Amino acid sequence: MSADNDNDPLPEDLPDGNGADGMAQELNGLRAEVEALKDRSLRALAEVENVRKRLERERDEARTYSVTRFARDILTVADNLNRALAAFPAEARARADESVKAVLDGVEATARELAAALARHGVKPIEAEGQRFDPNLHQAIAEVPAKDAAPGTVVNVVQTGYTIGERLLRPAMVTVAKAGSPPPSGNGAGETMRSRL
Repeated sequence: MSADNDNDPLPEDLPDGNGADGMAQELNGLRAEVEALKDRSLRALAEVENVRKRLERERDEARTYSVTRFARDILTVADNLNRALAAFPAEARARADESVKAVLDGVEATARELAAALARHGVKPIEAEGQRFDPNLHQAIAEVPAKDAAPGTVVNVVQTGYTIGERLLRPAMVTVAKAGSPPPSGNGAGETMRSRL
């Protein structure tokens, strides 16, 4: 120590506010500031992590669903290929000459390749026939009486539906079995009631 600070007062000799209490207050203030800064930095790190996760999720969704509009347009091509194949029954094919059979083989190969290309991009057909009607996946175009199916079951698929990833690309257009009508009564009471109205 030098002789210059021999005349400086000791901390306990300082007036209130500048002594130990003042230092304790300043220390407490600095600790509170450190805690506040620590809290802010943790919040900033959490925000950065949330932004990173959101951007990764958006990137994955963009990768999965970027072909949605194109796939929806291509589905009409797949429908037309399938209609062309369905319009040519097996017995007519058996009687057809070799050139017609070759064309049909080419159309079948094209339809298979198109289905495989759609599957590679996450586009999958919805299995609807025989399933319970689901308004999230199916679009009912008619209710038909069906003896062998429970009410609310898909009886016929008019147009195949597709999903892309976890989303619906196009609903399946289906006919649904309706609940059976009540059996007619044998006493003719229904006729009597109608004639009174």
